[in-house]
Amino acid sequence: MNFKDIARSAVFAAALGSAHLAQAASPTTVSQPIDDRQTVTLSGNTRPEARPVNDRGALPAVFRLDNMQLLLKRAPSTEAALATFIDSQYDPASPNFHHWLTAAQLGETYGPAESDIAAVTTWLTAHGFTVNGIATSRMTIDFSGTAAAVNSAFHTEMHRLSAAGASHIANMSDPQIPAALSGVVAGVTSLNDFRPHTNIRRRAQYTAALDGATQYAVVPADLAKIYNFNPVFSAGVTGTGQTIVVIEDTNVYSPADWATFRATFGLSKYTSGAFTQVQPTGSASCGNPGVNGAEDEAILDAEWASAAAPSAAIELAACSNTSTVFGGLIALQNLINGKSPPSIVSISYGECEAYNGATQNLAYYTTYQQAAAEGISVFVSAGDNGAAICDYRGYDTSAYHGIGVSAFATTPYNVAVGGTDFSDTYFRKNATYWSSTDGSTYGSALSYVPEIPWNNSCASSLIASVFGYSASYGSTGFCNSLAGENFITIVAGSGGPSHCAKGNPTIQGVVSGTCLGWAKPTWQKVLGNPADGVRDIPDVSLFAANGVWNHFYVFCDSDPKDGYSCTGAPITWAGAGGTSFASPIMAGIQALVNEHQHEAQGNPNPVYYKLAVKEYGTGGNATCNSTLGHGVSSACIFYDVDYGTMDVNCASTYNCYRPSGNYGVLSTSDSSYQKAYASGLGWDFATGLGTVNVYNLLVKW
Repeated sequence: MNFKDIARSAVFAAALGSAHLAQAASPTTVSQPIDDRQTVTLSGNTRPEARPVNDRGALPAVFRLDNMQLLLKRAPSTEAALATFIDSQYDPASPNFHHWLTAAQLGETYGPAESDIAAVTTWLTAHGFTVNGIATSRMTIDFSGTAAAVNSAFHTEMHRLSAAGASHIANMSDPQIPAALSGVVAGVTSLNDFRPHTNIRRRAQYTAALDGATQYAVVPADLAKIYNFNPVFSAGVTGTGQTIVVIEDTNVYSPADWATFRATFGLSKYTSGAFTQVQPTGSASCGNPGVNGAEDEAILDAEWASAAAPSAAIELAACSNTSTVFGGLIALQNLINGKSPPSIVSISYGECEAYNGATQNLAYYTTYQQAAAEGISVFVSAGDNGAAICDYRGYDTSAYHGIGVSAFATTPYNVAVGGTDFSDTYFRKNATYWSSTDGSTYGSALSYVPEIPWNNSCASSLIASVFGYSASYGSTGFCNSLAGENFITIVAGSGGPSHCAKGNPTIQGVVSGTCLGWAKPTWQKVLGNPADGVRDIPDVSLFAANGVWNHFYVFCDSDPKDGYSCTGAPITWAGAGGTSFASPIMAGIQALVNEHQHEAQGNPNPVYYKLAVKEYGTGGNATCNSTLGHGVSSACIFYDVDYGTMDVNCASTYNCYRPSGNYGVLSTSDSSYQKAYASGLGWDFATGLGTVNVYNLLVKW
């Protein structure tokens, strides 16, 4: 059966009728009078920066905190019923297969009892808060009030802080709620204004010691050649009728940049492609954020999603950050609680689990869970700091807090997208994989290019070997050498186990105390994935490097404040890397899948892992090894990246093997070299299942 035959013969479970909703109305959990003197503490919800050394005094009592979010929770029996139902939505043998719910159905069937919500809103108003709205799913309440009201209701104090050279506000102790509400209130999503970071890394310039001055700017034509989009495009599957939403907290500098990108790289011929910016309305207030300094993230997300699905509509959904809530979270929540939710979203922001806080971690879990039940595919960049996400603070020099992963990417209901680099430079085979001249749309890739984990650090055994070092650690190792000084960085593709999604870390930014990770989902079973009982990331990867081996992405960003322009040869445009590119590209690939299947697919992970089990089996598939490059089998869905590491340098006592010297390497053991993490056969923490052959993914879906 050929590609078009498969498309014509698709059968859709959604046409079979309404979903089999087995859960009755949620039980009432508020059964006792609400007494503010009888409280429970919501542990794990104080930022580690909220310490006396950073304290600049209490906020004025009248300080206004608008559009906070109270996160609700279901009764345990209801939560278990919903998890079971969602599993059935992804089981082809179930009558519920692909019977997606609406937000209203979720609220009515699996949301907290109306009487419980009424009790909560009455309590809020009694403390002087204004209740602005309740989400259709019944899982969040938008409310506003003063610092005095927060202090009184939640038994904490709101203070000003000065941390890492910036001013912030935050609660100084874990909030408390009346014990009578503990069955329905999970907590305040956040009581601080610390924001997640983007996952873009500007182009880095390295010396010719990494072999060659030739720079390879990856453009859409290269992407299509390397990952085998072209047969899909030739078959007429280009994203027609699909919408991809990129979640932001800023608008782009100029929408014309998106059009320039498409015109320059030959994408304008796909005339149904469109770009819009929206501020999604809903129960949570969504202000227009304008342009606030992260517009390079926003425009690259929109451009590279379009590169992967050139006929799709690209929608940038952005809300202003409130005094306590990330605008991107508001945008996503309003979208999935609306009457016409998108089928695909991409998020390129992140924050480590141990910093984000237990309630905010749960907010992302709950939001993505709702998306999965509604048939929405959520793609999230895994991060750009190896397994040291908790050490991203804008300077990326070394790991001090041990192994940590992004709370945005570790839920069971999203695809975590990691990052690779191309290894042709390392193997001295540039000419094998890249033409010396560009095509009409600036592409020069000749075939699939072998890959390694993206890693700019001196802890990379490959970089160390180029400089003649057999080891990266120790006083005579590369990281402690003069040559290694240029590579003291934790910039690398990210992955690792979920270990602090819940609980309370007792050491700032370190997995400790009562920290626990999200449980391993049933579908995450494949060769290479450890039996560790927790959610592991990434799931899949794509190229994401920013130049260490002379390859990087280009994008059009005409904002003069960013120092770029969109004129001249694209190699002079904005150049960067990061899993911020990989996530929207995977979202674009999903748009092709949805078009091909004629329906939304929801969380793609159950399908990814099922396909990977077939490809890798119990011993791996040597014909799909990425190091084969153009010799890799034409039948592979996943390219198994098993050469190199994403290990980064460290300088502490947490997950740091440092036998001598100033710098060690991130390790699962402090007393021996157990790199965190190496690539390997099948799934691994460095690149997940590997990268994808788009044509084969669609044909074998």
